[in-house]
Amino acid sequence: MAERRVKLKIRRQNGPGQASYWQDFDIPYEAQMNVISCLQRIAEIGRTARGEKVAPVAWECSCLEEVCGACTMIINGRVRQSCTALVDRLTKEEGEVIRLEPMTKFPVVRDLIVDRSRMFADLTKVKAWNPVDGYYDLGHPAPVSPEEQEIGYPLSRCMTCGCCLEACPQVSEPSGFIGPAAINQVALHNTHPTSKAIASQRLEVLMGPGGLSSCGNAQNCVKVCPKEIPLTESIARTGRAITTYACRKFFDR
Repeated sequence: MAERRVKLKIRRQNGPGQASYWQDFDIPYEAQMNVISCLQRIAEIGRTARGEKVAPVAWECSCLEEVCGACTMIINGRVRQSCTALVDRLTKEEGEVIRLEPMTKFPVVRDLIVDRSRMFADLTKVKAWNPVDGYYDLGHPAPVSPEEQEIGYPLSRCMTCGCCLEACPQVSEPSGFIGPAAINQVALHNTHPTSKAIASQRLEVLMGPGGLSSCGNAQNCVKVCPKEIPLTESIARTGRAITTYACRKFFDR
């Protein structure tokens, strides 16, 4: 009986701004393999399917439990986490060859590694944190009701993986759209009893260029989110908050 093999086609890039190219790999199958397992075997073998000796494919991973978001890449044309992309399921449902590519909405560092700095810059822009006056004792914080906890917990599960930005057709250099992840964090922090103290500052950012008005309501983001965050609800809730804030600001002049 012939040994089962796993075939992979990987888009590689040697450095930022350099041309990309494809390489094919053929590795032995192992039970319960995921895409990370495949990349580890490729690094171990060090050769392409044609026997050419090559440098290991560069990729990122950390938790291997779909918590850190570091291993995000495009697998068979769909953005997802490579740690939970199982070989058995991929080959059964999506074809014999597994295609791996880096995300397209972020600059490529090397091979499957991208620079997601823009996401963290956007979180800074919308002040996605609970503000404090200092590190001295401020007394008991405002209580968070069970209802607020039910709303906030799903939104807090974001791991800044970038799936939502990759899938969003509005996220591009010309549009400057801030994207669903940052808007979701505004929805989260603007409903927190302490963090909503600077809610207006966050809404002001989203009222500017590249803010919420750039959203085209494609709803791709909610479909690809690995943590099943209700991103469209966050966007709608934030849109209503912006409308209310803008009306009050207009009549208070």
